[in-house]
Amino acid sequence: MTAFYNLPVFGIVITLVAFFAARALRTKIKFVLFNPVLIGITLIILFLVVFEVSFTDYNKGGRYLTFFLGPSIVALGVLFFEKYQLIKHNIYPFLLAVCCGGIMSILSVSLLTIFMNAPEVVIKSIVSLSVTTPIAIEITKITEGIPSLTAGVVIAVGVFGNAFGPGFLKLIGIKSETAMGTALGTAAHGIGTARALEVGHLSGAYSGLAMCVNGILTTLIAPYVVVWMVG
Repeated sequence: MTAFYNLPVFGIVITLVAFFAARALRTKIKFVLFNPVLIGITLIILFLVVFEVSFTDYNKGGRYLTFFLGPSIVALGVLFFEKYQLIKHNIYPFLLAVCCGGIMSILSVSLLTIFMNAPEVVIKSIVSLSVTTPIAIEITKITEGIPSLTAGVVIAVGVFGNAFGPGFLKLIGIKSETAMGTALGTAAHGIGTARALEVGHLSGAYSGLAMCVNGILTTLIAPYVVVWMVG
C-alpha cells in the first residue's frame, strides 16, 4: 500500500472518488453547505490524516489535475463565443460593474485586515482573494505573501459564493442571469462560475468573462495596493 501512495495515479483516484462522492451526496441532500468542492476537499483531508499520507505523496497525482485548471478556464471562451452577440450590447455596463467589484474587493479586504491589526504577510496573501487560484498565487508571489494561505482563502471565498451567492442575489431582488453571472464571476471566480453555469448558459458566459477581466484587473492593481497599504 505504501508503494501505491507514491504513484501519481493515487492522487488522481482519491480526488475523483472524493468529488463524485460529494456530488452524489449533494444530489441526495439539497443542503446549501453540501457543496461538492467543500465536501470533496474535506473528504481528501480526512483520508490523508487518517491514513497518514503526506501532501507531497498525494500531490504527485494531484498536480496533474491542477494543470487542467488553466485549460478549463480557457474553455469558458466557448460560452463567450456562443453568447457574444448578447454580451457585446452590455459590454460597457459589464466592464464597469466588474471593475467596481474588483477594486472594492481589493480595497475592502486590505482595509479590513489593517483595521484588525493583521500581520503584513496576511494582507499580502489575501489581497487577491476574489480571483481564481492560479492567478491569486502568482499575485501572492509578487507581493511576497504565503501561497498556501492564498489558496485556502480563495477556495473558501469561492465555496461561499457558490453556496450562498445565488440565494443572496435573489433575496435582494436580482434575478437577471446577466447580473448573477457577472456578480458570481467577479466575486467567486471559478467555483462561482460553476454555480453560474447551473443557473444558465448566459449566466455562465458572463461569469467566465467576469472572472477573466477581474483576474487581469487584480493582477495589475493588487501589488500596488499592497505597497500603498504596508509600504
